Amino acid sequence: MEACRKIDLTTWPRTALFHFFHSFSEPFHGVCIRMDCTEAFAYAKAKNLSIFLTQVHCALTAAQHVQNFRTRILDGEPWEFERINAGCAIGRPNGTIGFAHYPYHDDLHEFVRVGSLAIEQSRISNDLERPPAQNLIRFSSLPWLDFTSISHARNYGADDSAPRITFGKITDNEDRKTLPVSIHVHHGLVDGSHVGEFVDLLQLRFNSFGAA
Repeated sequence: MEACRKIDLTTWPRTALFHFFHSFSEPFHGVCIRMDCTEAFAYAKAKNLSIFLTQVHCALTAAQHVQNFRTRILDGEPWEFERINAGCAIGRPNGTIGFAHYPYHDDLHEFVRVGSLAIEQSRISNDLERPPAQNLIRFSSLPWLDFTSISHARNYGADDSAPRITFGKITDNEDRKTLPVSIHVHHGLVDGSHVGEFVDLLQLRFNSFGAA
């Protein structure tokens, strides 16, 4: 398991919020926003990289810098991870889906290489193996839909606090490319201000490829 530390509830500023929202039958809240991915899309195309994995890497890179996006609930208590990885739903040739899991790498090209192997392995498999690790973000992609809202299937009996991020259809808006991004997080760990911080960092990461 990735390095992590148990959060001290006697000194943590979020302790009251954590207990309040952790008791909810649905503690997740979410937003759906439109983001500009022009530079990241162009870079991925030029370098023959997976568009989806490039998006995932951008999101994970941003999340590493937001403490609340690295905090998870384990056995009913909050823990902060040093690094989080990726889990994603993958479409299979037979029309079903599977799940792929792969580690975060600072280098985009290495991340895409490892992620592509994990995705291909999931596509040719028939199982629904889903490791119980919480030090990840659960990603999915709906490249056919320019959605304006989204909901997720969840097991309310499971102590699952991993954020869910979904990317939608990339569309042209004059000379720019945009896509809808859905972000769902556990309110005991993440407030709207933290989502806003994450979105700002994600947009900066999308834009950073203009100088690459």
